[in-house]
Amino acid sequence: MEILAVFLVGLCCVLQSSGIEVEALENNGCQNFQPHTVMMQEKQSYRTSFHFQPPRNWLNGPMWYKGVYHLFYQYNPYGALFGDFMIWAHSVSYDLINWIHLNHALCPTEPYDINSCWSGSATILPGKGPVILYTGIDANHCQVQNMAMPKNLSDPFLEEWIKFAQNPIMTPPDGVEGNNFRDPTTAWLSHDGKWSVIIGSWNNNQGMAILYRSEDFFNWTKYQDPLYSTERTGMWECPDFYPVSVNSTDGVDTSVLNAGVKHVMKASFNSHDYYMIGTYVPEIEKYIPDNDFTGTGMDLRYDHGKFYASKTFFDSVKNRRILWGWVNESDSIEDDMDKGWSGLQSIPRHIWLDRSGKQLVQWPIEEINKLHGKKVSFLDKKIDSESIFEVEGITAAQADVEVVFELPELQETEFLNLTAVDPQLLCSDANASIKGRLGPFGLLTLATKDLTEQTAIFFRIFKGLKGYVVLMCSDQSRSALRDEVDKTTYGAFIDIDPQRENISLRSLIDHSIIESFGGEGRACITNRVYPKLAIQEEARLFIFNNGTLSVTISSLNAWSMNKAQINHKENFI
Repeated sequence: MEILAVFLVGLCCVLQSSGIEVEALENNGCQNFQPHTVMMQEKQSYRTSFHFQPPRNWLNGPMWYKGVYHLFYQYNPYGALFGDFMIWAHSVSYDLINWIHLNHALCPTEPYDINSCWSGSATILPGKGPVILYTGIDANHCQVQNMAMPKNLSDPFLEEWIKFAQNPIMTPPDGVEGNNFRDPTTAWLSHDGKWSVIIGSWNNNQGMAILYRSEDFFNWTKYQDPLYSTERTGMWECPDFYPVSVNSTDGVDTSVLNAGVKHVMKASFNSHDYYMIGTYVPEIEKYIPDNDFTGTGMDLRYDHGKFYASKTFFDSVKNRRILWGWVNESDSIEDDMDKGWSGLQSIPRHIWLDRSGKQLVQWPIEEINKLHGKKVSFLDKKIDSESIFEVEGITAAQADVEVVFELPELQETEFLNLTAVDPQLLCSDANASIKGRLGPFGLLTLATKDLTEQTAIFFRIFKGLKGYVVLMCSDQSRSALRDEVDKTTYGAFIDIDPQRENISLRSLIDHSIIESFGGEGRACITNRVYPKLAIQEEARLFIFNNGTLSVTISSLNAWSMNKAQINHKENFI
């Protein structure tokens, strides 16, 4: 698809050992598009310090091989916006935090990808080697699926890639338009020894995951029915399909199929990443979700803010599944061109099935803690009604904040009937300035000292028909004194019982992005904000309570964040 960084993991051994003779094109076509070492004049105050960004231009892109993580991402070598000539750029890391830019991996050169190399995935052929499947835009501007492989598997950086000479290996089937057939997933080995892969599509007014099967990974046949389809969505972009353990936070390989796993089906549409949890029945090649997509705000999402075109991969080194998403800009096209860059990657997130079995849980990978600098902390601080205080001693524009709230007056909260309530609309109607009983309370991030600019991440607590309701909101309405930026308010309900556990919030703040994790990762909201005044050393961080009832901070820990190292190979020592 147009806007995804590709996630590849666990590549090893060699493709040629499959026993099939593979003729490969030696030239990936990227010799004329080397990484840029000279940056354009940009608005440095909005550029992030510990999120992955290319040095310039348009981003959208891990794999682990011989001790190195690899990140491939879509990149426009000609400008800051999405263009008509998208390539695969390539960076590597030893820890998923600090990165080294390499030469580009794939560029449009052949009739099957001459108009762009769009996104895809990688698969390990057990005991044999890595294979990348990617969408090419061919000479007729049709979306087709292609294959590529490393040229030299002894190179841990995998700097050279070759394309399969028999590309394309999949073309749009009858009835599917050429612009609705993209984004192959990581393939899985099924019960009958055949490989399966799904492609995102739209046909007969249904979003769908078209299923292909193969005995040798080179010759693919479309299965008679989609693995899943629905009339309640748009075109499926960047689908993902993977198992999760029902009784552990550990990840499992994509091909694992047993009674100890459920399967996640994810699709990107309508500017969000939605997912279902369910059962995969390989004997009839059907996915049976526990709850179907409804086309409403109550469908499960990875993230309720700016987060799209994501991909997971199984990190076999640390036995975890990692999720990474693309986060686009929210200012104007003119601003993107002025900055000279557009888009970034979220912090990689460890993802697993919640103990309830009803949703996924996400948390920043542990490696991010390596960037922690100066720390401030305190315990058991009461926050009275309509009070606010500043968290001092850290760099508020570049910080990691964890806070846990106790609710001593829980029984006094107000009633909410959840029937047909959209959490985003509820947060918009009752923003951080609207008083309630138990809430709003939370953080004011990237704020000026006088609070004329602020981005509030907060909670409200209600009584529902079947217990308490926890609402998490992110209010951008006062995020900037600029009119041309998006100031959408986001919201999500969190499935926790405040009678039994405290309310927690973790926010990673990095100049123009705020990633927030509520309820220990049960709800996530990502913001892009562009304050005019609350930048660099002028940014402030506050705790606030605008409800009529008091809350208590059980604990707060906040760190200044050091800058991640993102260099070109020639500058890496």
